[in-house]
Amino acid sequence: MRVLFLQTLFFCAALQVQAATLYMDPNTAELKRGDTMAISVRLDTDEEECVNAIDGVITYSENIQPVDISRGNSIMSLWVEEPTINKDNRTITFAGGIPNGYCGRIPGDPRLTNNIVDLQFQSPGLQIGSSESGNEVSVDFAPETQIFLNDGFGTIAPAVFFGAKINLAREAGGTQLNPWQDIIVNDEQPPEKFSITLERTTNAYSNNYFIVFNTTDKQSGIDHYEVIEEPLDTKNLFGWGAETAPWITAKSPYVLDDQSLNSTIRVRALDKAGNEYIATYVPEEAKRTVSTENIVIIGVLIALGALVIALCVGTVAYYRKKKRSMHSDSEEIVDEIE
Repeated sequence: MRVLFLQTLFFCAALQVQAATLYMDPNTAELKRGDTMAISVRLDTDEEECVNAIDGVITYSENIQPVDISRGNSIMSLWVEEPTINKDNRTITFAGGIPNGYCGRIPGDPRLTNNIVDLQFQSPGLQIGSSESGNEVSVDFAPETQIFLNDGFGTIAPAVFFGAKINLAREAGGTQLNPWQDIIVNDEQPPEKFSITLERTTNAYSNNYFIVFNTTDKQSGIDHYEVIEEPLDTKNLFGWGAETAPWITAKSPYVLDDQSLNSTIRVRALDKAGNEYIATYVPEEAKRTVSTENIVIIGVLIALGALVIALCVGTVAYYRKKKRSMHSDSEEIVDEIE
């Protein structure tokens, strides 16, 4: 009886010190062969604690496959590592932050406003050797997963983690359900509008200019970003050498190629349905400098100008000398005639 009491006391005390809970929703489900389902990773916090970062590692059984990840409804807006699927290691990793911290759902709010990411899993087709009752697979948080408190010190929060169990039914899905594909097909809205911020600090990227950007997409989620640096009209004198730069797949923060800031900077956000929104940033004229390319061009132009002047002077001198020589010869001829 005493042992039971102590175990109960210890269990209650353990519950009281937990600052955060990271769990999967739903935690149990049945999936027919060939069908697809979504599992949401959600966060709950203690009323007295706030969380501002999560470093997550998720593992999954070999009999189920992740097909996509959406962070369109995520409460995390800063991503150190975008959600990434590694099929070789059977892991899903992500790392991100929540500015000002997340202190839990607002009391009375019926919405599940505690979403981190949505994982899309698909059951394989019928397999030889599978049992009549199907196979149970798991999706779990690896021990490396960490949650950090919003205390300014990067303190690791005491936390509990709950994964999910999925029963792969023996029979195939009658209509091959894929709700995620339906979301993508019906998504006609572009990502949310956003702006580009220009930054430079001595503590990062060798004091080079870089840009920061981020947005969300409430339907299918952001797929990726692309950046283009288009030369301004005044970048290359007389437009010499000007060419259209290509779009480059990029992540925020992004170090600019044109450190002279003589380019119009555009960032294109594309969602998983292919919809896009393009943000534009034109650097202030006061921040622009003469680029090395322009210094070379100016040097070449000065050299060419000097060469042209020298040729002109040489040509004039030559013709003047020739004219004086011809005049002198004419005078000698006249003198001989006389």
